[in-house]
Amino acid sequence: MDMPTVVLIAVGLAMDCFAVSITNGITMRNTEINYALKIAMFFGLFQAGMPIIGWLAGLGVIEFISSFDHWTAFGLLCVIGGKMIYESTKIEPKKKEAKIQSISVLLMLSIATSIDALAVGLSFAFLKVAIVIPIIVIGTMTFLLSFIGVFAGNKFGGFFGKRIETVSGLVLISIGIKILAEHLI
Repeated sequence: MDMPTVVLIAVGLAMDCFAVSITNGITMRNTEINYALKIAMFFGLFQAGMPIIGWLAGLGVIEFISSFDHWTAFGLLCVIGGKMIYESTKIEPKKKEAKIQSISVLLMLSIATSIDALAVGLSFAFLKVAIVIPIIVIGTMTFLLSFIGVFAGNKFGGFFGKRIETVSGLVLISIGIKILAEHLI
């Protein structure tokens, strides 16, 4: 597989992580570099790791995984988005900052946004693609876009005020719907 194709695949896989990173940045009052690095590391590692798992799984499990991967991503994103929307209706202005920083939420978001990468890993196995270079490019691209996304979202988020959690929740739900639609249509 040539490098331009690998880069395009990496950018495509990183777009969901980029969108979620923007959403995370929007919901944060003060974004620190450590938090942006944390999100970027989670997303980058999962986006690089899932193709390895898919590649190793090979032909034997394609039908099993492809039957529910999109539903899993859809469900996780909708639950997290719904929780954010619900929390945006609570009247607690001093405790309004989203709890996206928790490891469990980052873990769920990382899994939800990297399920497509698992399928890409399976296709790499089917195409007999050497996995090392693609996973390095996928992980690096996801890391960079996620890192940038947190700061872009934080800068952009100041325009929305208190209702930003509702917008962020809707963004996560729409990503879940997009993932589901891509697999159902």
